[in-house]
Amino acid sequence: MNHAVSCGGIVIFRGKILVLYKNYKGRYEGWVLPKGTVEEGEEYPDTAVREVLEESGAKASIVQYVGTSQYSFSVPEGEVNKEVHWYLMMGENYYSKPQREEYFVDSGYYKYHEAAHLLKFQNERQMLEKAYKIYVEMRKAGLWIPNHSEA
Repeated sequence: MNHAVSCGGIVIFRGKILVLYKNYKGRYEGWVLPKGTVEEGEEYPDTAVREVLEESGAKASIVQYVGTSQYSFSVPEGEVNKEVHWYLMMGENYYSKPQREEYFVDSGYYKYHEAAHLLKFQNERQMLEKAYKIYVEMRKAGLWIPNHSEA
């Protein structure tokens, strides 16, 4: 079994969550959170920020580590055990532009319940729920310090 490590972001701007729609050659792939593979010598937080920017065009900064999800999938070479490290991130604005090279054809910021409903994978919905709870608690405590455009 092969092992792969990715990092991703749950990006929130003004209470809304960034999600991406993937469609490969006209086949529905579903709505997902931005994530991608760790490059040689790269730190996990750097991977998360880079992948969010590459896949969605969104600029965001890390607020807090959320946790890890794991799943397996099959490829011609065998089974892959994937580990994804997730970060709660604060978006700079509502801008997003899906990365066509990765077959993302739509992206946008959605209210929590809409994003949770759209997400295809249960493990991503669980990470979203965990991250959103952190976000809500930080807002209540006055610790979510929005940038000037989010105030």
